[in-house]
Amino acid sequence: MPRTTAHRTALAAALVTPLLLPLWAAGPARAHGAPTDPVSRVVACSPEGGDHAGTAACRAAVAANGAPFTAWDNLRVANVGGRDREVVPDGKLCSGGLPAYRGLDLARADWPSTRTTPGATLTMQYASTIPHAGTFRMYLTKPGYDPAGPLSWSDLPGKPFAEVTDPALTDGAYRFAATLPSDRTGRHVLYTVWQNSSTPDTYYSCSDVVFPETRKEPKEAEPQKREPQTEEEPEQKKQEKKKQEPETEQPSVSPAVHSPGPRPQGDQTPLATTSGPVSGPSAPVLAGGAAAVLLLTGGAALAVRLRRR
Repeated sequence: MPRTTAHRTALAAALVTPLLLPLWAAGPARAHGAPTDPVSRVVACSPEGGDHAGTAACRAAVAANGAPFTAWDNLRVANVGGRDREVVPDGKLCSGGLPAYRGLDLARADWPSTRTTPGATLTMQYASTIPHAGTFRMYLTKPGYDPAGPLSWSDLPGKPFAEVTDPALTDGAYRFAATLPSDRTGRHVLYTVWQNSSTPDTYYSCSDVVFPETRKEPKEAEPQKREPQTEEEPEQKKQEKKKQEPETEQPSVSPAVHSPGPRPQGDQTPLATTSGPVSGPSAPVLAGGAAAVLLLTGGAALAVRLRRR
């Protein structure tokens, strides 16, 4: 069976139906593979990628590559031995640094993607052409990852969020579950490293995933404290109100009482004193005192007249 046919059969077995497994088993006895769910860039943009292959990102990747991604399951680097960060250069993680897959490294935000949920259980489906021993390590780009830039090792955490060794190959694919980190939003890259233990090969792949964006609730504006406004009463209303109010009696103020001047000699008339409120415009005089003054004055005048006689 031609190699290209074997690739297509393996992909169909992983994506469509296990009935094709006997045909797939006739493929070359080499460890090949790539993720089909979440779909990897190399599978989406391959001739078997279906609708994904016609997207703008895949067309640009093929153009940059100079050739179609026919060997979607052969993105492997030999003799890495766990030294991924030393062997694969920054900006070339999706191609594994291989020139034949350089179109996969394009910095774009429109790669075919799979929607998922933070903290959810992800079931990885990794299509392969033959069982092989090895370990899968899965990394998810850090919070704040910007897809507009090339993917670098600094975009990935130091440790994988999930690691699986020797999962079973069922119906042409490895399937295993992992819990996604719960602190991601927006577009990210799921970077999968499959390090074989039965061969010296290591496979690399990029799957684009999209998490829901966090909604920011608008802050309610605090109501402004308004000073109570007192409406000015109309002048007419003030006058009416004033008429209805009882008139308050103003306290009377007594005029100042002047001390009398020096009395003439021999005048023994007692001065009037006030010990309480008085009425009238002039200083009060006791009635008895006034009568005595008149009597003395009259008596004195009479005495003078008698002497003159």
